[in-house]
Amino acid sequence: MYLGIDCGTQGTKALLITEEGAVRGRGYAKHQLMERPSGAREQDPQWWVDALRISVSQAVAHHGAEVLALGVSGQQHGLVILDENKQVIRPAKLWNDTETAPQNAALIERLGGKAVVMERYGILPMTGYTVSKLLWIKENELENFARIRHILLPHEYLNFWLTGKICAEYGDASGTAFFDIRTRQWIAEILNEIDGGTGQLAAALPPLVTVEEIVGTIRPEVAAELKLSPACVVSTGGGDNMMGAIGTGNVHPGVVTLSLGTSSTVYSYLDKPLANIDPSVAPFCSSSGGWLPLVCTMNATNVLTQTLQLLGKSVEDIDPILAATTVGADGLTFLPFLNGERTPDLPTAHGSLHGITATNYSAANLLRSVIEGVTFGVLNGLELILQGAPATTIQVIGGGSRSAEWRQMIADATGATIQVPIEEEAGCLGAAIQAIYAWKSQQGTPTTFAALSAHLVSVDEEKTARPRPENRAAYRVAQDRYNAVLKVQFPQL
Repeated sequence: MYLGIDCGTQGTKALLITEEGAVRGRGYAKHQLMERPSGAREQDPQWWVDALRISVSQAVAHHGAEVLALGVSGQQHGLVILDENKQVIRPAKLWNDTETAPQNAALIERLGGKAVVMERYGILPMTGYTVSKLLWIKENELENFARIRHILLPHEYLNFWLTGKICAEYGDASGTAFFDIRTRQWIAEILNEIDGGTGQLAAALPPLVTVEEIVGTIRPEVAAELKLSPACVVSTGGGDNMMGAIGTGNVHPGVVTLSLGTSSTVYSYLDKPLANIDPSVAPFCSSSGGWLPLVCTMNATNVLTQTLQLLGKSVEDIDPILAATTVGADGLTFLPFLNGERTPDLPTAHGSLHGITATNYSAANLLRSVIEGVTFGVLNGLELILQGAPATTIQVIGGGSRSAEWRQMIADATGATIQVPIEEEAGCLGAAIQAIYAWKSQQGTPTTFAALSAHLVSVDEEKTARPRPENRAAYRVAQDRYNAVLKVQFPQL
């Protein structure tokens, strides 16, 4: 059997499957979150370990001794720093931490400006990426900065706890902004700009391994605690988006995955890096051997949840309200930047509502405008990734995928067929599939991700949404209005 673990923002999930894809167990444990008005969002890595213990114990139950390999998916961009004794120095700053926005802007300028950075390094650091967190610690916690001897991402820290080994892989490393996705090497030059050329940070980077390799065998004491086989191996794992790609079959060109969770992401696998890339697109590597250009918006189901609470509604009200309202919410346009925003790069932005009249200002239109605002933001990103090519099929995952009317909205707005994988936990499934891939590679019986996904990833036909051509033009008008309001509100874009 094979185990997939997904350490997200809100909690850690575990999924146990057989090589044929049959589910044998599931587990979940919630995380705490530290937030400050400054935009700081942090978690103690020990919370992830505690949640892993609980979720894995639930998932493996009586099957632990049968687990051959496991893989870990983790929230991207989080910064875990260890001292010379490999002890955590401070809480991890997370992907949605916007406290480091000034450091991100300053670093880009120190490196020569946006155009120079894109040309030289192939990626433009966004607020939330790992690199600006290091500069923030230097400027605000110099004593902690001086103690840094190891720089890890969340999934890498869990791999370290599981195996005692420290290493990194190309996919999650892409989101640090000190990794060159073209050469697949760390960029010491950027870190030297932060530490003044001492080499401290570059020396703290973990060695890189390929997806065919394993991190190591699980530590005996961990195996005993979790009731796993002491021979269980740990695959390289990766960022949650990279694992979500594998878990939705997004491992060959032509597949699009759109995740509607706390944040929203859209990405599509490529065999080579995307050419002439827009700075808003994250030109990441995949965790399956290729590349995975991606756009992330920081405001998605969190905005919807808060709006439902404000209106005294529940998730059961979403579909009836969307069905009863018209495309464009009778002229209401909502910019959903409640947490600032990453795409477009507006870390200090606030949300706003536009076009209010005496006739359109209703709870139903407000809810529709929120969902349309979230949708248009991520579809703007999809257009950047596809560079003018139409999407034909989109795999939709995350909490938002449960809404039939939201799925239909995306189908109508894009002209694409929307599919929902049967296994909702795409990150867990992707991690388990990667574990199978690594195990087989180590055993001398290699396979391909395409073959594994064809066998293990399936869609729920009852949730498929096909586009209604008669609605396409109306959605184009509404999305154009959203973009016009965005430009007026933020003329710097």
